[in-house]
Amino acid sequence: MKHEDVWAAIDTLARKYGFSASGLAKKAGLDGTSFNKSKRTRPGGKLRWPSMGSISKILAATGASLDEFVSYLGASGGTALPCGNVPMVGMARAVAGECLDDAGCPVGTEWDEIPFPSVVGDNTYALEVNGHDASPVFRDGDLIIVSPGAALRRGDRVVVRVRNGTLLVREFRYRTAQNLNLRLLNGDREDHLFDRTEIDWVARIMWAGQ
Repeated sequence: MKHEDVWAAIDTLARKYGFSASGLAKKAGLDGTSFNKSKRTRPGGKLRWPSMGSISKILAATGASLDEFVSYLGASGGTALPCGNVPMVGMARAVAGECLDDAGCPVGTEWDEIPFPSVVGDNTYALEVNGHDASPVFRDGDLIIVSPGAALRRGDRVVVRVRNGTLLVREFRYRTAQNLNLRLLNGDREDHLFDRTEIDWVARIMWAGQ
């Protein structure tokens, strides 16, 4: 996937729904300059990529599907990004069954499948949010795309499995050799420390949508 392909897809989506790039950003609740051409390269020439969160917001704002966005990824003249299938299961079912191994990777036969771009790494899967533990960021019925092998950064949203088998959706703060620091998504800004022995695994959320 090329840097210019992703930005071309955003421009194409904006035109399709009658917006300029800045108009689409505002419609999605983002800063109006987020998609400006001048912002697509950082000072020093480093490429800036739109976040999966921003893409999720513009899809929600336009009502476009992820498949539609993927179809625009060849708009710069390159090859459109292939869309494959990833395993999908409800979070409650994942807790009750034997769907995830000790590394947080999908196993077993209880999974359905959904189409998703084949760019987020091996062992990527989708969980359907059940309940309101992750509100207001994720609602009951939302799909979150989880990548166990993705590197974690401060501020990432993650799925965490604790030793009793429960799955938590939290904001990652940091981890040390002894502790894992997480934050609730409900606006509570207090950090919560977990002993590393309480945690089976942590996996990064790469994308979310309905």
